[in-house]
Amino acid sequence: MDTTPAPEPPAAEPPAAEPPAAEPPNPETAIPEAVASETMASETVTAEPATSECTPPDEAPAPDFTPDERARGRALRRAQLPWALGGRLAGLALTLLLGLTPAGAALVTAVGGWFGGSRTAGVLAGAAALVVLGQALQLPFGAGARTVRARYGLVTQGWAGWALDAVRGLALTLVLVLPLALGLFALTAWSPQHWWLPAAGAAALLTAALSFLHPLLIEPVFNRFSPMPPGELRTALLALAERDDVRVRDVLVADASRRTTALNAYVSGFGATRRIVAYDTLLTTAEPREVELVVAHELGHVKHRDVPVGTALGAVGAAVAVAVLGLLAAWPPLLDAAGATDAADPRALPLLAALAALLGTLSGPPQCAVSRRIEARADRHALELTGDVEQFVAMQRRLAVANVSDVDPPRVLELLFATHPSATRRIAAARAWRAAPEQRAPGRRAAGR
Repeated sequence: MDTTPAPEPPAAEPPAAEPPAAEPPNPETAIPEAVASETMASETVTAEPATSECTPPDEAPAPDFTPDERARGRALRRAQLPWALGGRLAGLALTLLLGLTPAGAALVTAVGGWFGGSRTAGVLAGAAALVVLGQALQLPFGAGARTVRARYGLVTQGWAGWALDAVRGLALTLVLVLPLALGLFALTAWSPQHWWLPAAGAAALLTAALSFLHPLLIEPVFNRFSPMPPGELRTALLALAERDDVRVRDVLVADASRRTTALNAYVSGFGATRRIVAYDTLLTTAEPREVELVVAHELGHVKHRDVPVGTALGAVGAAVAVAVLGLLAAWPPLLDAAGATDAADPRALPLLAALAALLGTLSGPPQCAVSRRIEARADRHALELTGDVEQFVAMQRRLAVANVSDVDPPRVLELLFATHPSATRRIAAARAWRAAPEQRAPGRRAAGR
């Protein structure tokens, strides 16, 4: 049920086969999921409470969201969308400029010369320059989005903390990218034509490794976690996981309130590292039963093996992407445009980054479409596990209002960026689930209260 934004890697960085989970969670950079989760459908989906037996026939049911709440969500989306889209377009434009013109080759040659001019110096200095330029370009867009979100009360972090997160993100990106660039060009030196064969396998393995290591190594860089104190809620969450036959090691609380007022919870890790994580903002704002519904949704991802399946698909996708890069990087017109002789030439680094950025941009909408289906399935799992439609509706309403979501955004934004269905669609689906018991999963025991 992720509703927090996660920044994408700088568009100008060299190709790295890392899953989205490996991106540092900075709430104010790139397309915020407050935009992505708001960009759901141009047509309004009426998600109104079903008329109960005690409702007079001439009295319309109350809407789930007031006109003011809907207007506030639309206003936030419209205010931050130029910054979010502008950042993406600017990053892509920079990457293409450096990768498809001699400018990138000149940059790699110049910065490599600062460190002796060797091939290794060109690779490492060139990769670092691309990363730094890409992230520097994103700073004003991230700052603009942060300013907008602060006006809506969604930001609690000061500018110093925001800057520190940017430095941490840059350092983490460099730690990941520089060894990858060095290994990549070791393979291109081995065979400028067939380097992509071993690189594809390495990309798949790296994707799987980063997915496993993310909760252990990446998340602690940006958040502090503490065990949830013993009490009724912790007991209820562990009992919920046990009833769902999902093993979790612990229930942790993330100090999200240092950065944002947004609400969220998730289940991360594999096997012995799996844990339930709740934002402290969620625990202080939502009712305990609503927290259970959020966690029940996340358990649905575990139950349906969304993380391992997604990791496997990501590994396959990374391997295919590297293979496509290998074929494109051997095309003489592209090499000539980039000012490189072949894939083994360090001056080809910006070209590889540009091709990777294009592939990532083109694959975004299909990935979002798959993500929306997965999230809808997790919603159904939460309903089947708890049988509590009314609390599910209350939880969706609380998340949408607290996160200032646009509950009926334009369809084009949904198709391009939305990773989750809109709040109105999720509420309507829950009521449809209640009205059609024959469509429920067989053998599921709901435990309502």
